[in-house]
Amino acid sequence: MLFDVTRSELADIFGEDRLATVPATAFPPSAADTEGARLLQTVGVPTGTLHLREPDEDSGRLPLVQDVVDVEDFEDAAEGAGEWPVIGWLLNAHLALDPGSGTVHAFDADEETVRELHADVSSLVQVTLRFQRLLEEFTFSGDDADEEADFERLEGEVERIGQETSRVDPLPFQDDETVWSIVGEEIAAGQRFKGDSPGARSLYG
Repeated sequence: MLFDVTRSELADIFGEDRLATVPATAFPPSAADTEGARLLQTVGVPTGTLHLREPDEDSGRLPLVQDVVDVEDFEDAAEGAGEWPVIGWLLNAHLALDPGSGTVHAFDADEETVRELHADVSSLVQVTLRFQRLLEEFTFSGDDADEEADFERLEGEVERIGQETSRVDPLPFQDDETVWSIVGEEIAAGQRFKGDSPGARSLYG
């Protein structure tokens, strides 16, 4: 694993009821015993920004890439990519786990593009954890005179997450076009604060 992520760490921050997991039986045999699948079964990810796929009600299995997109439309798709399980959804991209390498790929059906998004699932969990924690803990001063400084501070936090992640895994923020870079831009603009978080109360009253 690139990042040391544990169930207890996530539960301490978000609570057990905010963690989503994928049952072992949902993975195809080729992926069931991989490190990435085990992380999604045992550690999970916090709900909110990233949505894990629900297994099919009838089969109990995750959909495969070939079930959700026409793989032939993706020129850069690796051979056999159609057999990869789709583990999540982020913005407009299906996230799929390559059981062979352990990498997580983002399939954008609108743009018909696919790219490596994470070197392994621990990186996916780490970035989700850090952005979700920022959304739930960041506080604005509440003073209109300090609004610009507040947003500069927020932008700085987003940039720090990107920089610290990139030292270990450069894929999630390798350029401005990755789905995580776009999520970061939206957070920095104050667009993703929800519910009763301190940020949402400050922004929306």
